[in-house]
Amino acid sequence: MYCGNCFRDNALVAELRRRGHDTLMLPLYLPMTLDEADQSAGTPLFFGGINVYLEQQSALFKHAPNWFRSLLNHPKLLKLAAGRAAKTRAADLGELTLSMLQGENGHQARELEELLSWLKGQPAPDAIFLSNALLLGLARRLKQELGTRVVCMLQGEDEFLDSLPEPHRTQCWNELSRRAQEIDGFVAPSRYFGELMARRIEIPENRLHVVYNGISLTGYPVQPPVALPTIPTLGFFARMCKEKGLDVLVEAYIIAKKSLPELRLKVGGACGPSDEAYVRTCQDRLRSAGAWADVEFHTNLPREDKIRFWQSLTLLCVPARYSEAFGLYLIEAMAAGVPAVQPRHASFPELIDSTGGGLIAEPTPEALAARIVEVAGNPALAQRLSHQAHSSVHTRFTVGNMAETIVRIVEQLK
Repeated sequence: MYCGNCFRDNALVAELRRRGHDTLMLPLYLPMTLDEADQSAGTPLFFGGINVYLEQQSALFKHAPNWFRSLLNHPKLLKLAAGRAAKTRAADLGELTLSMLQGENGHQARELEELLSWLKGQPAPDAIFLSNALLLGLARRLKQELGTRVVCMLQGEDEFLDSLPEPHRTQCWNELSRRAQEIDGFVAPSRYFGELMARRIEIPENRLHVVYNGISLTGYPVQPPVALPTIPTLGFFARMCKEKGLDVLVEAYIIAKKSLPELRLKVGGACGPSDEAYVRTCQDRLRSAGAWADVEFHTNLPREDKIRFWQSLTLLCVPARYSEAFGLYLIEAMAAGVPAVQPRHASFPELIDSTGGGLIAEPTPEALAARIVEVAGNPALAQRLSHQAHSSVHTRFTVGNMAETIVRIVEQLK
């Protein structure tokens, strides 16, 4: 399954290397699935997902020989595990999450020591970036053994942690708060999410940095589209799940179509095994409403096809229900000149305000439908928002801007 956070980190590493910075990227748990060249290619994978799981389940497995553990890290086995991962639930992962946050005191301490042993053979880093706060358990030993600064990216961890059952939910948040005090800096993708996490894990203001996600513009049109699609087309592009609000978008589309009968809908993104029943329910709803003939579904599109997908849209709407920390899909769509209609919560108002590339509505199907019709049914407005979206992303939300800011943060830590 494609992961927006992995896309962001991979693009950042590629840009840092392009600028001449010696940068190392290490995958954890499972092989990465990306739509650009994998910047972790050639480096070993640590904390292999199968080993991590078995260490949690069996005290005897901690003594398994290295050759057997290496076998379980084979890419084919891990890819098989990745296929099953979409079926896991946060309710089943409370103990494992807490153990990982406990780092050197957790069941995966052997994995941490193997990572440290390998890193000691590499050039000394100016800083180590943890890709999300669920890895804070690694920081203490990394700092002790490598004598380096540790920075943590914040990437929407609250939704997962809040879905854990008690007592693990409270235990994990408490451990996260304790470990956070040892971190030299935090990087949030939006002011909204930075302030949210600062409250929840007590991040000092002087250690919190807001760095908007940036994307590589390779393959995107340099100029905004001269004209939007002849037939107004509404798009959704994210994981096809309830959390991302696909059912809300379906209802909004059905309502909007009453005022704009020619409106089409194109749905793109990832659909894992656990999402299939939900997607069928959304499709059945479209059929029962008599709207199915004007709808298309596209899953797991490679980069080139994804850009063509963007270029076929008049506007985008992903009415995510949860506290979305950023929403990389908005920036990707806007880079192609596609404006957005988004609900008034989480980071969406901040991003729409920062780009000028869309409109905000209350998070109901009726309110979203009204805004969708306002944009899709008004070519002049749609064109103006398209130009603003394209211009903002191509000047402010590039991977180059993101990399430049990250370098400044590292320099401040020295």
